[in-house]
Amino acid sequence: MDWDKLRVFHVVAETGSFTHAGEALNLSQSAVSRQISGLEGSLDVPLFHRHARGLVLTEQGERLYRSVHEIYAKLAMTEAQIRESKKSPKGPLRITTTIAFGSVWLTSHMAEFLSLYPDIDVSMVLNDSDLDLSMGEADVAVRMTPPTQPDLVQRRLMTLQFHVFASSEYIKKHGMPLSPADLDKHRIVVYGEDARPPVDDLDWLLRAGATPGKPRRAILKVNNIYGIYRVVRSGLGIGAIPDYLSRHAPNLMEVLPELRGPTYDAYFVYPEALRDSKRIAVFRDFLLRKIAEDRL
Repeated sequence: MDWDKLRVFHVVAETGSFTHAGEALNLSQSAVSRQISGLEGSLDVPLFHRHARGLVLTEQGERLYRSVHEIYAKLAMTEAQIRESKKSPKGPLRITTTIAFGSVWLTSHMAEFLSLYPDIDVSMVLNDSDLDLSMGEADVAVRMTPPTQPDLVQRRLMTLQFHVFASSEYIKKHGMPLSPADLDKHRIVVYGEDARPPVDDLDWLLRAGATPGKPRRAILKVNNIYGIYRVVRSGLGIGAIPDYLSRHAPNLMEVLPELRGPTYDAYFVYPEALRDSKRIAVFRDFLLRKIAEDRL
């Protein structure tokens, strides 16, 4: 297959329009259309359904797009590696992690990292779903579950644990529980059925010290760890959150310190193709140093 035609096909598939693809490639609409027609002719299959509102990939077009997109992702990684031949780390670094860890802990340290490495162009993608690193959706990830893809390099960063917290305002109004059984008289915030937590049984706080056969009722269910953190800080109730979150909220007080929730490991992950990247190496070392300083 002609690479120039594949390049045009990739842009058309990304933009969904001959016109927009032509603008991106600095080609006329007719030139783009001829390239696509030529590719379809050489393959003897239609790659797009033509509609008044735009173009939609056919089944064969979807298959070709996935392969071409993977090639582009690998070329982008190779280009980044070539650019890193200089001594000083520079260039783009796309980081993905969970909403809670990224919003609270990681963002609090990014000013220091960028002051140390001003030539690294950092972007952060906060998402509780895993992005596909091998497809170039991000360069590195901090994940709260063990990676399953075989082509990823992983490094365990730390072990995190859930503790029970309430705001000082809540404790002033409702009092401090002195035993797990006292939680029966308090407002409990949990994750609920729609959560995608890093561990099982995150709603253990509804059962800790509870009378058998008399489960507690949650005052609120939030399917996101960051949401639980914000709700507990607001004074609505008592909730279980990872210990790293409490360090950034002076008004949070630990409740029933003897209660310990589930633990889970956090991992630093990146594609094998970027093993020699200086940007990734300095970011990894920075994370490990800050984690040690914060005693996580």
